[in-house]
Amino acid sequence: MRRVCFLLKVRPDRLEEYRARHENVWPEMRDALRETGWHNYSLFLREDGLLVGYLETDDFEAAKEAMARTGVNARWQAEMAPFFEELAGRPDEGMRPLSEVFHLE
Repeated sequence: MRRVCFLLKVRPDRLEEYRARHENVWPEMRDALRETGWHNYSLFLREDGLLVGYLETDDFEAAKEAMARTGVNARWQAEMAPFFEELAGRPDEGMRPLSEVFHLE
């Protein structure tokens, strides 16, 4: 299982709404994430808008591609795109994994 961490930037004026949207992620979106290989997926948001995403998956590119083929992902990404700064395209296209430099295990 590969650990993946990525960063995105939420617009400061949209932080509260972004948090609120994630309190009730659509059940079909949750199901699609699980079914396409996104495990232990978490998002962390700093007060200045820095968003840290973490997940575990066998193959990140395959998991992203599988999600991209779902209709629910297209709808979710279209709704979420306006929340982000410095983003060309959909939020899921802006996820660039960071290099892991240490893991305790």
